Amino acid sequence: MSTNLEIHTKRCMIRRFKESDIDSFMEYRNDMDWMRHQGLKGLTKQKYADILLGEKSLKSGVQLAIVSKKNGDLIGDIYLKQEKDSCWIGYSVRQSEARQGYAYESVNATINYLKENGIKSIEAEVENSNYSSIKFLNKLKFNCVHSDQDRKIFVLHL
Repeated sequence: MSTNLEIHTKRCMIRRFKESDIDSFMEYRNDMDWMRHQGLKGLTKQKYADILLGEKSLKSGVQLAIVSKKNGDLIGDIYLKQEKDSCWIGYSVRQSEARQGYAYESVNATINYLKENGIKSIEAEVENSNYSSIKFLNKLKFNCVHSDQDRKIFVLHL
């Protein structure tokens, strides 16, 4: 897959992070209540820069920015990590952009991109208490394949 990863939707562009995105990313990622179900949160600007910038690959895991085509503002992010012909996915949006269809639009376009590039299945891990994300994955036609007391694993076969 291309190292110059860029996916376009009607309203968004999904691309690699830029230095200018870090402050906006920090703003919503360091909101501990909004990000209570996320792992990547509460870090310093330098730590975020180390994680988000540079030539990360799908095989090592890469966080991608979801930006508005209208104004260039950061809407959210998508995490991808390829394992053979499967890919793990994670996603989040700013609280101010929630429930406006951006996550669905962006994740759906990312699923199509992965399918076009030879990925056979996509997996997502969700805390049992993250009801919104569970509902979201069901809407995207993911199936729950594992559940324990803490989390669920969902898979979408392409």
